[in-house]
Amino acid sequence: MRRGRISKVLAAAAVLALSLAACTGTTPDPIATTQTTTAAVGGNVTVLESAPFSSFNATSVTGSTLINTRIGAATHSGFYSVDDELKISSNEKFGKIEKVKDNPLTIKYTIASGVQWSDGAPVTADDLFLQWAAASGYFDDATLGASFAVTKGTAYFHAAGDNKGLKQTGLPVIGDNRMSLTLTYSTAFSDWQTALGSTVDVPAHIVALRSGFQDAAALTEILQGMPHGDPAFPISANPTLRKVADFWNTGFDVRGMPDPSLALSNGPFLVKNITAGQDLVLTKNPDYTWGQVPKLDSLTVHYEADSDKQVAALKAGTADVISPELTAERFDALAEMKSQGVQIQQGQGLGFDQVVLNFKGVLSPPDLRSAFLSTIPRQAIVDQVAKPMDPNAEVLNSFVFRPAQVPYKEAVQSNGTSAFRTGALETAAADKARKLLDGAKPTVRILYNKDDPDRVKEYSLITAAATEAGFSVTDAGRSASEWIGALKEGAFDVAIYGWTSNPTGSAQIPQVFRTGAVSNFNNFSNTVVDQLTEQLAVNPDEAKQNALKLQIDQLAVDAGYGLPLFQRSTLSASGKHVAGVQRSALNLGPWQSVAQWSSVK
Repeated sequence: MRRGRISKVLAAAAVLALSLAACTGTTPDPIATTQTTTAAVGGNVTVLESAPFSSFNATSVTGSTLINTRIGAATHSGFYSVDDELKISSNEKFGKIEKVKDNPLTIKYTIASGVQWSDGAPVTADDLFLQWAAASGYFDDATLGASFAVTKGTAYFHAAGDNKGLKQTGLPVIGDNRMSLTLTYSTAFSDWQTALGSTVDVPAHIVALRSGFQDAAALTEILQGMPHGDPAFPISANPTLRKVADFWNTGFDVRGMPDPSLALSNGPFLVKNITAGQDLVLTKNPDYTWGQVPKLDSLTVHYEADSDKQVAALKAGTADVISPELTAERFDALAEMKSQGVQIQQGQGLGFDQVVLNFKGVLSPPDLRSAFLSTIPRQAIVDQVAKPMDPNAEVLNSFVFRPAQVPYKEAVQSNGTSAFRTGALETAAADKARKLLDGAKPTVRILYNKDDPDRVKEYSLITAAATEAGFSVTDAGRSASEWIGALKEGAFDVAIYGWTSNPTGSAQIPQVFRTGAVSNFNNFSNTVVDQLTEQLAVNPDEAKQNALKLQIDQLAVDAGYGLPLFQRSTLSASGKHVAGVQRSALNLGPWQSVAQWSSVK
């Protein structure tokens, strides 16, 4: 394995959460217009996406992009989905997930009869076993260095995401004529319902054939006989496992239409054709009965990176559904099209902007962190950055809860953010900062994405307020291609960026707040928080999870971790020739409702 490749693997947890510009929160009522024409079953809808489709394996590091995830959701299915209220919605037509017992935590997955790949092969436990092998890191014996590069041993599968939960499982047991798979955890894990993923994306029988095996069962048998990787005792890379993993990692990456065996579906749509760099055509899967059957016959996806051109295409009628980056100007342009039958799906999603302080360097003294946080003009940032895009935007007052969640109000009352709520434009806050500085004039480096106009505005407001209070500010902003690297390297005293929260579960919180965690970029370390994150990871009770999260939220604020700013809105829009397009807080955006879309004559 090339040195540095594993850094992409482990950084995936952060990459999935880092938000360059778009984020979310409570859900305002969508803006809608009234269709005056009739929706019909069948027909085609044209969608614009900002980047080309590139992989039929959206769970790999190279395949984990927004467009691949959206197409993957339309062409694959699984045991559950996440609904509009961010609750887990089971799909027992596909199969069942059952907790067999609590101690040890034992989970059984059973696939329903009749669920199949588009080549007619059944979806079986062998598909689940391969998915587990890739996501768990069970066979890896790699040791990672400070930059998450492999220093010795081997990392086989490059799965995008954190493997903390599945890493605690032993070799799965296959049963029920290869239609069930049972996982046993060595310790309790709170997010067991979502640990294996919501869809079954990779056909094991194709990986088997491409790796030299007769069938999926033969591949599983070989994997079952391989040793559990141990970083303390690494061994030479296994060439058979290496071949299987290499194909899983990149074998489904494409530019144009591949061999049909690499484009298999077990979901509502099939990929019929891909023209490299231009478009992708989906058609209805005629055999699909284990979920909501789509109304459309086909979808044509074109690629357009320029959001303004997406808006122009919707106006011209050459596109039916778009997902442009949200700006006040684009929102206004779309609003002017309502008389033409354009519908806007706009509301808060899962991301939020925040200011984070580095615990190493000039702001290591708690009083200086408190002083700087007292200067942040959060209300002014909301008024000038968030409200032009969402009139309902408000200051966000929790790192771990969103306003739509029940514990949010309690978090706001207990976590201490109220002391910073008014920001530096209030005399009392500015006076507090000056008093804490006591004549000192520390220099702080502020990191942000200089190519993002919103981040530039946030930087300007924060810099002006901090300078007024007595800080000296150095512009440490970087370009869009450089700022994440600078963040990971700790080249900042203050960083302005966003997170996109996981829609379900608690796994992301340890990734961010635990000492030395992969997404802990600011050297935050608190022994109590570490203990609480460990408890959070093993406690399946929702009420107890919320109580632990409330404590973590409060301890982070008390320590001067930083401050949340606001939730960002998401935006999509649809034209008069399509109905049923709904907003979603998830990254799927309007594609969350693709089965409900219909053509309007």
